[in-house]
Amino acid sequence: MIPNHLPTEELQALDAAHHMHPFTDGNALAAKGARVITGARGIWLTDSDGRQLVDGMSGLWCVNIGYGRDSLADVAAAQMKQLPYYNTFFQTTHPPVIALAERVAQLAPDDLNHVFFAGSGSEANDTNIRMVRHFWAAQGKPEKSIIVARKNGYHGSSVGSGSLGGMVAMHAQGGLPIPGIAHINQPHWYSEGGDMTPEEFGLARARELEAYIQEVGADRVAAFIGEPIQGAGGVIIPPESYWPEIQRICQQYDVLLIADEVICGFGRTGHWFGSQSLGIKPDIMTIAKGLSSGYAPIGGSIVSDRVAEGINAGGDFNHGYTYSGHPMACAVALENLRIMEDENLVDRAAEAGKHLAKTWQDRFADHPLVGAVESHGLLAALQLTPKKGSRSPFAADKGTVGTICRDACFANDLVMRHVGDRMIVAPPLIITEDEITEMANRAEKALNTALDTCTREGLLVAAS
Repeated sequence: MIPNHLPTEELQALDAAHHMHPFTDGNALAAKGARVITGARGIWLTDSDGRQLVDGMSGLWCVNIGYGRDSLADVAAAQMKQLPYYNTFFQTTHPPVIALAERVAQLAPDDLNHVFFAGSGSEANDTNIRMVRHFWAAQGKPEKSIIVARKNGYHGSSVGSGSLGGMVAMHAQGGLPIPGIAHINQPHWYSEGGDMTPEEFGLARARELEAYIQEVGADRVAAFIGEPIQGAGGVIIPPESYWPEIQRICQQYDVLLIADEVICGFGRTGHWFGSQSLGIKPDIMTIAKGLSSGYAPIGGSIVSDRVAEGINAGGDFNHGYTYSGHPMACAVALENLRIMEDENLVDRAAEAGKHLAKTWQDRFADHPLVGAVESHGLLAALQLTPKKGSRSPFAADKGTVGTICRDACFANDLVMRHVGDRMIVAPPLIITEDEITEMANRAEKALNTALDTCTREGLLVAAS
């Protein structure tokens, strides 16, 4: 903790000189200067100039219980004093990892009773690649190794998890995707549904999985992975017909179903897991972020009885991480889950989500720059448009208008993210109705500023 920090310009200069940021053009950021966050409490951030910002993104989709929870610091300190670190290799375990594995298994639905811990969601999805391939090899089917994912999905940024994700910009760097990963189209009706109804479109997109399986053979397809609701792709909420059809296909062709719950898990959708909200019955769930509310780095894979038993039948699973089940991270995660249960935050998030949906609809459905208002739980998106009612994209490069609106949000002390020309929020689960109103007030000012800028610069032109 550095209570008396250097002036903002000096901090920015030091940051530019030595700190490499993720997903960032370093030269552009150095010229502009990074925002310096020095404190936080509840849903509010404080920057190095003393400004108070509404954190509409829960850090990076993760600070579910809000900032400033002293008890998490207390349990972290206590665990650091008792057992700061020990690994879970070499037939060894420790009380915090045992307790957390049990608690997560109790919270997870159906027969998801086993947890393989990692340090992040990216690591956990790398684990999933190894896990499903080892599972099928142990069943005498080593050729059943292809994992199908979705274009514009996000599953992390390591080589393996980045390959599972379907982000074009990521695949353009570093030789991604690795072999044995295939991608089908995303279920984004607004931008890709054409003349189909959402129901028709959801079925059509799900059946791309079936078509791929039939093309290459069910004996070669190991698993399908998808986020219940796509997060980094722009809060893409699939049509109601989509996931039941995906479920049917996976069951019919004996393909393992992996639900990436890194964003949706731990209350974000108004249930403990997004799979429960959308009626998915996965074989594996990827978890991270809300597991510790971002207070400590931890992730994992929750695994069904069938998959765990199959892996155990294959002898040693030659995979793991130095920090798998880190004692301090496990202790923090346990305290985070205790707070969520004691304060009934999952049900509170469901109620707050209803208020967010109504507020977003009332405030923005008629805004001239907004083509669609979408939400589920405490995930919400505003689709920007140059021509209301048309679902037309902008003639300008994708993200041009979204960036203008994002910058207007920052100028108005609101952290609201843009993905292309979609504006998205995922606030902490503790957000109050008054704070939702304040977030909407700031978002509306930003949208008005963006509309003025787009009008002035001639950007309200639809693509032909």
